[in-house]
Amino acid sequence: MCGGRGTRLGGDTEKPLTPVAGRPMVDRVLDALAGSRVEATYAVVSPHASATRAHLGDERPGLPVIDAPGDGYVADLQYAMEAVGPGAEPLLTIAADLPLVDAAAVNAVIDAARAAGDAPASLTVCVPASRKRDLGVSADAATEIDGREVVPAGINVVGSDGDGESDDADHERDDADHERDDAGAAVHLTGDARLAVNVNYPSDVRVAERLLADGERDTDE
Repeated sequence: MCGGRGTRLGGDTEKPLTPVAGRPMVDRVLDALAGSRVEATYAVVSPHASATRAHLGDERPGLPVIDAPGDGYVADLQYAMEAVGPGAEPLLTIAADLPLVDAAAVNAVIDAARAAGDAPASLTVCVPASRKRDLGVSADAATEIDGREVVPAGINVVGSDGDGESDDADHERDDADHERDDAGAAVHLTGDARLAVNVNYPSDVRVAERLLADGERDTDE
């Protein structure tokens, strides 16, 4: 997902093109996906990110691009899922504001989705708000799950319910490894800095660059 304006970052640069340690964030995320077990990647842009679209056309001419209407993250994500078409599930969705993410972190999310059950409806990845504050990055959009303040990480897996039901052992494994949101969807909590650092403000850029320089991308809570 790379259609954001980046107004909170200030300046004229679109959010996906915001450089972190000299490279646009969208390129860092795309490199992570390319090295992961994800089989196909689509870039979802919007009318608010025309420069991002042009950048992708120049730098990654073979990458499929979906032109979403720009009605907000959730609406554009739904549009993109419909554009990819039925039969493409499960889908991994990721925002372009995770500059520390790498292939191993993406694969860890895929593994967490598999561990949640044979055919989970979805897996939402969240970071404890306390972990984000300890790292010194913004903790916008915080919510509460099982009494704990968490923030969506911007990477999720959308699957299908499947035709069959899991047996009791599957349910026990599922509940032991994951928490649940109010809708009953699996929630994977992680303190991994690679998934905890979303860039929303200039201060987040500085934290991301410091962690990259220090080699602390994979430190856990």
